[in-house]
Amino acid sequence: MARTIFITGGARSGKSRFAEELAQQFGAPLGYLATAQALDEEMDERIRAHRSRRGNAWQTIEEPLHLPQSLACNDGLHKAILVDCITLWITNLFLHYEDLGDDVEERIMDNVHRLANTLRELRTPVILVSNEIGQGIVPENQMARLFRDIAGQANQILAAAADEAHVVISGIPLKLK
Repeated sequence: MARTIFITGGARSGKSRFAEELAQQFGAPLGYLATAQALDEEMDERIRAHRSRRGNAWQTIEEPLHLPQSLACNDGLHKAILVDCITLWITNLFLHYEDLGDDVEERIMDNVHRLANTLRELRTPVILVSNEIGQGIVPENQMARLFRDIAGQANQILAAAADEAHVVISGIPLKLK
């Protein structure tokens, strides 16, 4: 089993930059498994800025839905794989399952457990980045509360499955385990 590192924090806390610095310690080539989709101009610009910052040592793998399968397919091809981010992956799954009319929470949690199991089988170290969204006010609508709850459960499962866990606050990483 390869090492898994879980990193969480708020928006713009510095967690992606910290994750990239940790990944670079493994050496090149590095995989960057992006769960974001460029659905508008602003997101397209964010993606371009991230790619520019990372440089040529990174191979970008785009996968919005099938994260465990993509990690398994890329196992052994890189010195480390950075997944950025779990929260966007959950968002993609949420929208996908909601459109299908399925039990959203159960289906997403099945995917999260599948990811945790896949991480145990990999040879390549994986760094997971996720947002900590449960520290704010209680959302006003049922869908937002459900998403917050799912994201919190997913973070707990993945942090427990990880060998290391960090939180980044104001650009300062703190090791949790």
